[in-house]
Amino acid sequence: MKDYKIAKRQIDVSVGESVRIVRELQEMSQNDLAKLTGIPQSTISAIENDRINLGVERAKQLAIALKCHPSVLVFPGWDIHNAA
Repeated sequence: MKDYKIAKRQIDVSVGESVRIVRELQEMSQNDLAKLTGIPQSTISAIENDRINLGVERAKQLAIALKCHPSVLVFPGWDIHNAA
């Protein structure tokens, strides 16, 4: 266990901000994402504005549509390269 390194937060980004950033990098609107996931646009807006929690199932749905790993959305700003 002496090679174990604790992940460190590199930047301060909320879960909602990470969803918005990845969505915008994909040049996708909230409506586009809603159509792909079946998650209502109003719910996506609430997630992006940190008014409701993302949740595991929504994270999976969004990650598939955004072509990223769910951890990118759920754990934004963490340094995974130095994590065990």
